[in-house]
Amino acid sequence: MRVEPLADLEQKLGQLLVTGVIVSALLLAAGLFFFLLNPGMARNGWLLNGGLIVLMATPILRVMVSVAEYVRLRQWFFVVVTVIVLAELTLTVVVALSSRS
Repeated sequence: MRVEPLADLEQKLGQLLVTGVIVSALLLAAGLFFFLLNPGMARNGWLLNGGLIVLMATPILRVMVSVAEYVRLRQWFFVVVTVIVLAELTLTVVVALSSRS
């Protein structure tokens, strides 16, 4: 039984999003737990920041996986649209990081 390529892609992307959210939640929970035990530890900040970074990076990773899968499936319209979305996300991250300084 052959799975439809787009249904397979949706399943992969769903697994990616669930994994990202679970990893993020675990990091945030661990950071909060250690913060409540000892508020002054540097480890708390690393865990909390790591959880937030994973949470923010998950949708970007989803778009990157989508580009690769659409290229593999030779769905050129979706490749172009997804690359545009990835470019916008990249520009947003660059602008946000450059405005921090």
